[in-house]
Amino acid sequence: MSKGAPPGVRITQKDLLDATNLDFDEEEEHWNSYTLEDGTTLKVKLVLRGVKRLQRFTPDGTPMYLIQSTNIVRTVNVADALLAKPPPQDRSVNPV
Repeated sequence: MSKGAPPGVRITQKDLLDATNLDFDEEEEHWNSYTLEDGTTLKVKLVLRGVKRLQRFTPDGTPMYLIQSTNIVRTVNVADALLAKPPPQDRSVNPV
């Protein structure tokens, strides 16, 4: 089980300057799937973009890491009644 920083821990500018950038290999990236009340399914995946190991530790001695990530969100099974109609296209401009 992963542990976060202890409550109330603040990361300072010095912490970031002293941090070590770490390279990483993607092992697995799973989609989390959620069914909403309206029947829509949301699929969400966290994609890691960067990792820094701080020169700080949790009370049990575990090193603290700071991650940069992006959330990817897909919607599937959206009911037709929920879909918006696309706006009309301006046909007066001809692409070159």
